[in-house]
Amino acid sequence: MDRSTLRGRPRRAAALLAAVITVTVFCAADAVARSHPFGPRTRAVNDLGNQYVPFHAHLWDLLHGRSDGGLLVNWQSGFGSSFLPDLGTYLSSPFALLVALFPRDGIDLAVYAVTVLKTACAGAAMAWLLLGLRPGRWWAAGLLGAAYALCGWSLADASYNPMWLDGLIALPLLCLVGEWTLAGRRRVLGVLIVALAWTANFYTAYMATIGAGLVLLLRLWLSGLPRRRALTAAGRATVTVALGVGLAAPLVTVVYFGTRYAYPGRVTHFAPVVAPDLLARLLPTTYGFGSPALFVGTTALLAALALPFHRAAPVRVRAGWTLLVAAVALSMQWTPTHLAWHAFTTPNGSPYRQTFVLCALLVIAAWHTLSYGVPGRRALAAAGALLALIAAVASRSGLVHSYAWPVLLLAVAGALGGLLLLRRAEAVRPAAPSGPGTGGGPAAATGAAAGGAAVRRRAALTGLAVALLVGAQLGEATATSAVATRLRLNHMDDYAPWGSRQQRQAETISGAGGWPAYRTDPGREQTVGNDPMMVGGQGAQYYSSLTADVFSRTLTALGGGWTSRGRNVQSLDNAVTDAVFSVGARVHSPPDQHQRWNPRDRGPVTVSRQDVPPLVTVRPSAAPAARTGVSAFGASPYRNQELLLGSRVYTVPPLTVRTEDGGRPGRAARDRAGAVVEPPRAKAPAAHRPTVAARCPAGSEVYLWAPHFSGTARLTGIPAHPLTGRFISDATKIAAMQRLGTAPPSGRVRIELSPTRTGTVPDGAVGCLDTARLRTAVQRLKATGAVEVSVSDGAVRARLPAGSKGTAVLAVPRIAGWRCAAGGAPAAPAQTYHGLIAVPLDGSATSVTCTFRPPGLRLGAAVGGVSLLALVLLGTVTAVRGRRAAHRPATRPRERTTSAP
Repeated sequence: MDRSTLRGRPRRAAALLAAVITVTVFCAADAVARSHPFGPRTRAVNDLGNQYVPFHAHLWDLLHGRSDGGLLVNWQSGFGSSFLPDLGTYLSSPFALLVALFPRDGIDLAVYAVTVLKTACAGAAMAWLLLGLRPGRWWAAGLLGAAYALCGWSLADASYNPMWLDGLIALPLLCLVGEWTLAGRRRVLGVLIVALAWTANFYTAYMATIGAGLVLLLRLWLSGLPRRRALTAAGRATVTVALGVGLAAPLVTVVYFGTRYAYPGRVTHFAPVVAPDLLARLLPTTYGFGSPALFVGTTALLAALALPFHRAAPVRVRAGWTLLVAAVALSMQWTPTHLAWHAFTTPNGSPYRQTFVLCALLVIAAWHTLSYGVPGRRALAAAGALLALIAAVASRSGLVHSYAWPVLLLAVAGALGGLLLLRRAEAVRPAAPSGPGTGGGPAAATGAAAGGAAVRRRAALTGLAVALLVGAQLGEATATSAVATRLRLNHMDDYAPWGSRQQRQAETISGAGGWPAYRTDPGREQTVGNDPMMVGGQGAQYYSSLTADVFSRTLTALGGGWTSRGRNVQSLDNAVTDAVFSVGARVHSPPDQHQRWNPRDRGPVTVSRQDVPPLVTVRPSAAPAARTGVSAFGASPYRNQELLLGSRVYTVPPLTVRTEDGGRPGRAARDRAGAVVEPPRAKAPAAHRPTVAARCPAGSEVYLWAPHFSGTARLTGIPAHPLTGRFISDATKIAAMQRLGTAPPSGRVRIELSPTRTGTVPDGAVGCLDTARLRTAVQRLKATGAVEVSVSDGAVRARLPAGSKGTAVLAVPRIAGWRCAAGGAPAAPAQTYHGLIAVPLDGSATSVTCTFRPPGLRLGAAVGGVSLLALVLLGTVTAVRGRRAAHRPATRPRERTTSAP
C-alpha cells in the first residue's frame, strides 16, 4: 500500500475501527463493573463528582441563559469567583459544549457521553497518525489506535478527569502537525490545531507538545535530511507551535494568573516508584493511584518489545524508537525531568500525568514493528521472554492481584496466536502460472485454481488472526477498565449522581431565591464540593484548583471549614457571616444518605430566612480595616466576624475542657492548637466523654469552633432539643464552626464531645451570639446601605443614599481584577476591607460601580492579536506563493544539437 492509497478509505476505516473498539470496551467495562449509567454504582469519584460534573452543569446553565453570572464572574460560587480561569481549566474543550444537548437532570450522563466520545476520538486520531507515519494494514492501525485510547492512563486516571482526555487527542494531532512541518505543508492548519489543543486543555497540551516534539526530532534523524533542511523543518515546527500557543494566549494567560493568585494547596515532593510497581502497570488489571498506568494491551506491548529484534526493520528505526521509549520512561523517574514534564510544578495528586506520552510511544513503536511485516519466530520469542521477565519482576508488586494472571495468559495466547497466524498468512503465496503458451489451457486453469485457493487460505488465516487479536484486546481492556472502575470506589471518595435529593434542593432554592437582593445558600449539608453550581443559589461553597487565596483565607479566619488543603471551601452556617455576606435564605437538607458515615436522617428540605443588609453597605470612615487585608484578622473567628460586621455581638467566655475521666488535660495533653481530646477507650463506660464547660448570657446562641476536632458535639442539660454539630478534620481538612443551640437561663453551657480520632479544642472555642445585638447591627447597615443594587456578568452597580461617607463595602471577596469608582470618578483598583471589596466615599457620590477583568486577559489578548496577525500574513504569503507556482510555466529541457555523422 503506497502513500497515495493511504489518503483514501484505509485511513478512515482505521479511524472508525479504533473508535468502535474504544466505545465497545469503554461501555462494556462499565456494564461489567455495574457502573453508572449501566448499573447502580456511581462513577462520580473524587474530582469528577466534586468539580467536573458541577462545572459542566454550570456551563449548561450558562448556555441556556439560566446561570447567575457569565464568562467573567461566577456569582454562584465562592460569593463571587473568577470564572474565565475555571473555564480555561475545566470547560474550554469543544466537546464540553455537547452537554447543552442533554437535559439538565441528565448532566452525569452528558459528562459520561463526552468522556466516551473524547476517548474514541483519541483512538481515531492515533489510527490516522499511524498510517501517516508508515504504510501498513488499516485494521492493524485501528487496533493499535484503540490500544492507545484504552491505555492504562486513560482508563485509570483520565476517565474521571475528562479534561485530560483532550491531551490524549492532542498528542497524535500534534504529531501529524509535525509531519506536515517536515514536509512543508498545511502550515495554517497546523497552527490552528496547536491553538485548539492548547485551548482545550493547556496542561496536557503542554505534555503532548513535548511528546510530539520528541517524535519530530526522531523523525528528522531517521529521515536522513541534510542538516540545513532538517533545521529548516525544526524552525517551521517551532514557529507553528509559537503561533498556535499565541492564539490560545487569551485563555492560557488568564489561567496562569489565576493559578498565581490561587490558594497554594498541598506541597508535595516527587518520589519515583520502585521497579516492580512500574513494570506491574504494563500488565492488564493492575491499578494504583501513585504509579504510572502504562498498560497498552498485550499485543501492542509484544510488538513494541519485538522491535529491537525485528530484522525487517532498518537498524536506525529499531534503535531510534527503542531508545526514545527508554529515555522517556527514565525521564518519568528522575526528579528534574519529572518537573519538566509537569511545567516545573509537582502535581497535587497523581504524580504521573505525562504517562499517556509514553503509552503513545509504545503504540507507535508497535506500529513500526507490524508495518515492516510480522516479526519472525526469534523476534517474537525474544519479546515473549522480555514479557515473562517483566511479569516476574512485577509479581513482587502489591498492585498485581491474583486475577491478573489468567487475564494476562489469555491475552498472551490471543496475541501470540494472532501474530503467528498472521505471519503464516504472509507466507502463503499464490501459485504463478506455469508453462509457455497463452492464458488458456488446462495448465492455466490449474494455476488459477491453485491461486484462488491460496488467496482464500490467506484470507481465512488473516481473518482468524484478526479475530484473535481483536478478541484478546477487547477482553483484557474490558477487564482492566472494569477493575479500575471498581477499585477507584474503594480508594477514593465517591458521590451520587443527580437524583431526588438534588432535585428537591434545586426546586427549594428556586422558590427561595432573591438574587441580587440577597443570596440563597444551598446549605451546610453538602452533596458535592460545588453544590451551588449543581443545584443553584449563591453560596460560599467552591472547589477549584484556582480557588482564590484571599477568599480561602478570609473564610478560614471567619471560622469556615475546608477540604483539599484549602481549595475546597465549604458553606458556613452562621448568622453573623450570613449578615455580612447578605445571605437572606439558607437551605437546610438532611445529611447526604449516599455517604455511609452520615447519620440516617431522611428529613425534609427546609429554608430558614434572615433579615440581612444589601450586597453593598457603607461603613464609617473611622474603620481602621478599610485599608488592610486578611492579615488584620486575629486568632478568634468570633472577633474576626465582628470586624467585618462592625459591631460587637459575641461573648467569648473562658472554658474548661475535661477528659473522659472528668479531669482536666495537663500540659502533656495540650499543644499549640488547644486542649487534646481523644476517643474513649474501648472498655470505658459510654457516659464518660470529654466535655467543654463555659458560661454564656441566657438566651444567646451557642457556637463551637474546633477546626482540628473530629466527631460530634451536643449541648447537654437544656430542655430544648439540642443540635448535633458534626466536625470532620484530618491532614487535608479543617472543620467549620457549628451552632449547637441556645444557652439555658442559668447560662451554664456544657458541651459533650464524641471524638472519632484524637483532636484539639482551642482556647476561645465557644462563642455566645447576642441575637438582639445582631439585629440592631443589621438594621444599622440596612439604613446606611445601598438603596438599589444591580449585578451583571462582570459588574456591580449600587445606588447609595445621598451624603454617604466612609467606605462602601461589597460583600464580595476582593480577588485580583476588580476596579471600582465612586460616582463619576475614574476607576481604580478596588481597596480591601478585611478581604472584601472596598470603595472610599467622600460624601459627594451617590453611586458605586465595580467592574471585573481577569488578570492576564489584556496581555493574552495582545499576544493573541499579534499571533493572529502573523497567521494571516503567513496564510497570505503561502497563498501567493502557491498561486505563483501554479501560474509559472513549466521549464522545458534544452534540446541537444548533434552534428551529422
